[in-house]
Amino acid sequence: MQPLSILALHGPNLNLLGQREPGIYGSLTLAEINRLLDEEAFKLQAKVFPLQSNHEGILVDSIHGALGLHQGILINAGAYTHTSVALRDAIAAVNLPTVEVHLSNIYRREDFRHHSYIAAVVIGQISGFGVQSYLLGLQALVNYLRVKS
Repeated sequence: MQPLSILALHGPNLNLLGQREPGIYGSLTLAEINRLLDEEAFKLQAKVFPLQSNHEGILVDSIHGALGLHQGILINAGAYTHTSVALRDAIAAVNLPTVEVHLSNIYRREDFRHHSYIAAVVIGQISGFGVQSYLLGLQALVNYLRVKS
């Protein structure tokens, strides 16, 4: 069986994980999260290609570039979740199965974080489980892709 290819996008400020508000986001670094994603992907017969950017346009370009390269997208859009119509439109445009993940429970935080522009164009959303949100999101995405094919 050919491994599934998954684009894992990490949005703004996620490069500071491990030092940024560990009470909210945990103590793991982004490199450690990516390593855990690699390990989980291997078990699932998939390959994860991570990219972090603080720049909305780079994330949009990466989503566009996923067409023909990846079978699905795992995304933690960070603050762009609550502000970016551009990311929402890019996900809708490429029409690749996408799972939205968040380390914290965005619905237990500030009111402005309760709305996700991308939720309406993804197959599902997982939030509030720390690094497990990423791993559960990857499992759900791979399962969805395997059942779909």
